[in-house]
Amino acid sequence: MSGHIAVVSNPYAGRGRGGTAAEVALAHLRALGAEVRAYEGSSADDTHRLTSEALAEHPAALVIVGGDGTVTGALDVLCASDVPLVLVPAGTGNDLARALGLPRDDPAAAVELALHGVARPMDIGEVHSDGRSTLFLTVAALGFDAKVSDRTNRLRWPKGALRYYLALLIEVARLRPTAFRISFDGSEAVEMPGTLVAVGNTASYGGGMPVCAGARPDDGWMDTVHVAPLGRLRLIRLFPLLLTGNHLRRPEVVHRQVHEVEVSAPDLVVYADGERVGAVSCRITQRPSALRVMVPVAEGGQHD
Repeated sequence: MSGHIAVVSNPYAGRGRGGTAAEVALAHLRALGAEVRAYEGSSADDTHRLTSEALAEHPAALVIVGGDGTVTGALDVLCASDVPLVLVPAGTGNDLARALGLPRDDPAAAVELALHGVARPMDIGEVHSDGRSTLFLTVAALGFDAKVSDRTNRLRWPKGALRYYLALLIEVARLRPTAFRISFDGSEAVEMPGTLVAVGNTASYGGGMPVCAGARPDDGWMDTVHVAPLGRLRLIRLFPLLLTGNHLRRPEVVHRQVHEVEVSAPDLVVYADGERVGAVSCRITQRPSALRVMVPVAEGGQHD
């Protein structure tokens, strides 16, 4: 690969893993003789600004060290460029890396794809809600799972994973069906009350939960999963199946592939790539082959 390689990092990503991963990645590229230009920021705004600055210098590849949220924050400028992305996973979930078969625990192997990988086009999802559009990489969550994320963000205690589990318990106790109205690919909206709706560009969210099992990031389709209204016990029993992707076989779960979906509900909350991106109503579309990501050579010819 001719030309320099830009490396954008957030040392605080993944609860501090970003800093260590960036050091390893930079050292490895330089040891391989690559010309490297490093950019370091501490926030999503920094990542967006630094990515724009780095792309303006026309690198051969742009490395982002961080999690899915780090990449999502710069998706608009990444998609507007033809420079391929190299992801060095350093987040808490790393679901994009999982979907693309990227090394998740080896920053040196991940960053070496800048030199020896192959560029794989991937689709990008887009949520239109609250008068704005937000791009996303993995899964848009609507319903129970989005409410758990929302509750987690609003809790001030406890810290870490315990806060998520407390939010989960609160939302299970408050469980009520959501009065979804859904339209697929421009069809007339129909009443589809349920527990949750997930719209997946890739299969998993939350660090490997394959809610949209089988979804592929380069097939031009979005996978939608609708879970019918469930009581607390039935929801708890469904969780082990969610962890393995076997929930799609259940009669209370409907799975279909679409190009566009519109969803509304009075209490609708929409999360994508772990961030709140809308409420009450949304339209979710896709930008086919909008981003090129460097993947291992074997993965470049596969559709995971």
